[in-house]
Amino acid sequence: MPHIRLNNEVLTPDPLGAVYWAKEQTLVVSDLHFEKGSSFAERGIMLPPYDTRTTLMRLAALMRRYKPKCVISLGDAFHDGGAEERMDEEDAATLEGLMRATEWLWVLGNHDPELPARFAAPCEIELQIGALFFRHEPGEGRMRGEIAGHFHPCARVISEGRSLRRRCFAVSENRMIMPAMGAYTGGLNILDEAYAPFLARPVAWVMGAEGVYPIAGEKLAPDFQNGAKARA
Repeated sequence: MPHIRLNNEVLTPDPLGAVYWAKEQTLVVSDLHFEKGSSFAERGIMLPPYDTRTTLMRLAALMRRYKPKCVISLGDAFHDGGAEERMDEEDAATLEGLMRATEWLWVLGNHDPELPARFAAPCEIELQIGALFFRHEPGEGRMRGEIAGHFHPCARVISEGRSLRRRCFAVSENRMIMPAMGAYTGGLNILDEAYAPFLARPVAWVMGAEGVYPIAGEKLAPDFQNGAKARA
């Protein structure tokens, strides 16, 4: 599997949307958005209520694969302040079991500035481990070694006349923006102007069924062309 090098550290991107830092035996995930489906349901937008369980299954699979000593969640793990009350008891117990299995660090996000009491663990607005910095929203300027979330990056790839849109890791020389892992999270195209203050000439490490593949330059396309939404 190819590796991403960030500030001289080697990271393994996983097609489930995490990165594993083998040197520190640390698994990094972002934007889990537990209970987004039930939040929508409260507003009358009825979606199948299985997004939290699906996201937990992905997280459990990653922990079995890498057996990390530490998991870092980069913010927006919970979609809103009522997520704990709405979460199914079986799902809540699953999350508690995953947290007991390893050291767990929450980074606070804009959706979860305060964490549910049931899932208490060390939490930070940002933290540094060795050469890498972890926060939810990218900081001002182009800080070397920063790993953030928040934007839910995706890429539209054009190849042999066909178009494919997938979640991706947005990577530049200085920093990486993680894809959202939550089952009901959308995505913002890596070419959107919102990334300009944070990423210089980003490469989209696109998530496929069996691996993660770096795509840059002429094969990337925006989602909108000539004022109309491009077909994906």
